[in-house]
Amino acid sequence: MELVIDIGNTRIKYAGITNGQIQTKGYCTEVELHSRLNAFSGKVDNIMLSTVKPVSEAILIELTECCTNNLVLSSDMEMPFKNDYETPKTIGADRLALAAGGMFKFPKKDVLIVDVGTCMTFDFVDAKATYHGGAISPGLQMRLKALNEFTGNLPLIALQEPINLIGRNTKESILSGVVNGMLKELDGIIDVYKLRYPEMKIILTGGDLAFFDKKLKNSIFADADTLLKGMYFILKQNANKKI
Repeated sequence: MELVIDIGNTRIKYAGITNGQIQTKGYCTEVELHSRLNAFSGKVDNIMLSTVKPVSEAILIELTECCTNNLVLSSDMEMPFKNDYETPKTIGADRLALAAGGMFKFPKKDVLIVDVGTCMTFDFVDAKATYHGGAISPGLQMRLKALNEFTGNLPLIALQEPINLIGRNTKESILSGVVNGMLKELDGIIDVYKLRYPEMKIILTGGDLAFFDKKLKNSIFADADTLLKGMYFILKQNANKKI
């Protein structure tokens, strides 16, 4: 079994994967990570860590205690695709994993991977296995917080489905603007990509997947585990190259 761990902006995701199939997965906090690693100790052959934050020495020690064969995902690794990004050193580990996850699902196809999490990201890999880049914009929670923090009177609203298209009060207006605005942004950007790549496959993933997977006019493949699968794909390619 291989263990992949993703430390994101808001939570930690992990999965135990064998022969490309997820056997177990879950979420935890950084405090809980120690107990999760203890549960996997002696049961995994390799570990890959992906993080959007600096890796603490304590976490690296805990990884080694769980399994001596461990890797931290970075752009220095060999990837299952050609990286054509102009500044490859600046690309986040999460986006590399998402690109690999798209190829894992749709090899030899043009594929756009859309992650709707803390940020909304678009990552495009063509049918010749070349990663081109994409786009980054604020996610739902970030948009709600921005309206509160950068205005004098707008409240911080908890995320939920908009009741009406036409908001009848401030709360309804914010939810309509944020959720419906992001929905139209998603469909609009996908439309432009499809003009260039008509046979393109689209994968939607991320923590806010449930808000959009049934609402988009475009045909998409919804998969909450795209990032974890992409990490596994990269891990298998680099398992014997300890970093």
